[in-house]
Amino acid sequence: MNHLPEPHRPPAVVQLPDGTHVYADTLPATYAGPQVVHQHIHQAAPDKTVQRIALGSGVGAGAVAAGVYFGPLLVGALTAIAANIAMLAFLALVLGWGVHTVVKSIGGPQGTAAVKNVVKARRRRR
Repeated sequence: MNHLPEPHRPPAVVQLPDGTHVYADTLPATYAGPQVVHQHIHQAAPDKTVQRIALGSGVGAGAVAAGVYFGPLLVGALTAIAANIAMLAFLALVLGWGVHTVVKSIGGPQGTAAVKNVVKARRRRR
């Protein structure tokens, strides 16, 4: 019971009819009839489709690696930026409403007049 792999044997050298010597493992195989190739085509996942197109067009592995790495990174960064802008807009809205309410309630008649002037000015712009 020998569990070791077969030792490597150098290929045999064969002399062709024209007198040249070649290795036996480089000779063309004999024709055994037509080959049947079973090809299975599957739909690629959406995130892999662009990478496969890039490889098929000869762009190279660097572009594919950049798409794999920077694609989700860009989506995450844009989502974070949009969330920050939405939060800042909400904060500005709340602060504006708070200032409006404080000026209207504490300011007395002058504050009420100021609020009315702002409302009139906004109506005139439209």
